[in-house]
Amino acid sequence: MTDTEPNPETDGGVDADAGVDEAADVEQVTSVSIADPELSDDAVRRVQAVLEDGRLADGPEVRAFEEEFAAYCGTDDAVATSNGTTALHAALEAIGLEEGDAVITSPFSFVASANAIRLAGGKPVFADVDPETYTLDPADVERVLAEREDIVGIVPVHLYGLAADMPALCEIADEHDLFVVEDACQAHGATVDGTRVGGFGDAACFSFYPTKNMTTGEGGMIVTDRDDVAERAASYVNHGRDVSGTGGYDHVDLGHNFRMTSIAAAIGRVQLEQLSAFNRARRQTADFYDDRLADLPLETPTEPTGYRHVYHQYTVRTEDRDALEATLAERDVGTGVYYDTPIHHQPAYETISTAAARLPAAERAADEVLSLPVHPNLSERDSRTVVEAVRDHFTTQ
Repeated sequence: MTDTEPNPETDGGVDADAGVDEAADVEQVTSVSIADPELSDDAVRRVQAVLEDGRLADGPEVRAFEEEFAAYCGTDDAVATSNGTTALHAALEAIGLEEGDAVITSPFSFVASANAIRLAGGKPVFADVDPETYTLDPADVERVLAEREDIVGIVPVHLYGLAADMPALCEIADEHDLFVVEDACQAHGATVDGTRVGGFGDAACFSFYPTKNMTTGEGGMIVTDRDDVAERAASYVNHGRDVSGTGGYDHVDLGHNFRMTSIAAAIGRVQLEQLSAFNRARRQTADFYDDRLADLPLETPTEPTGYRHVYHQYTVRTEDRDALEATLAERDVGTGVYYDTPIHHQPAYETISTAAARLPAAERAADEVLSLPVHPNLSERDSRTVVEAVRDHFTTQ
């Protein structure tokens, strides 16, 4: 079982030079990938045990993973799902989102955060993001609320491994009697003032896609302190079955098959045990980059006071983004642009009421952000290769 209390003293602030091999500079490097999921021998053994047991679908392994993940987040309950999108969808259904309800969310995110609102019958309403953190700007949320009277909730997105401004957003939600569902799909273990994401809203949702800070292959999780939300979510992901009794074929409401498999849960339990180590490795690489890219004409990630970033992505920004991306590709360094089209400009959102909104911070970010490799399997040589490629791009212009 992994630790349940965040420890900024041991989980962050790593010396950027720790363990760096100076001789690595001269070694041949063929490729540095943007992501490299790691499955340990223990995970393989756990999966083998599930295969031998024969209970491959939703079962005891899933219940154990739910309990352990809730403990990690510091919440009372957790409900496992088939992926992060189904977690968001089921959480919104469990909250009681009704047809036509308007929900504020970020335009600068993977499309699933807004899609889930629509799939649950709601209307996404976009507020702009903070230009430094890329997460929902509380001031712009206030602007939207001053203009509309139909908002019932907020879905803030914790982006790139950094939490949104949850103290401010929760205060706004309390003032306006709004629900809050955290999209924590990119922020496993991130904290604000010592509280892990997942512990702020009415519910929070995580993804265990292979590139995330921890993985189950595909999978998701809803965490909550509300018993009613946990019960409704557990029913919704299991065909609307009655979860208060023996189960069986008593379907008390409409639902989906959004269940997690026991195989995925077995992997997830091992990954959860490793999550703190994975996050420390990501932070060490981020410190290394911060130190060696600080003098260049590009913005490196911010970590506001009281926040602990877990670097799902190490995202820089520069007006020279496309040229930098091309240079790194020539040096066999993988990169990613997350995201080059804000959601309100996506073709699928042309008919949404706020599709034509002007959201300058999100739109500018989409033109300028570039993510560099930061996964835990980066070697010292890999990290130096990334730094040298970025530095060479700017110093040879």
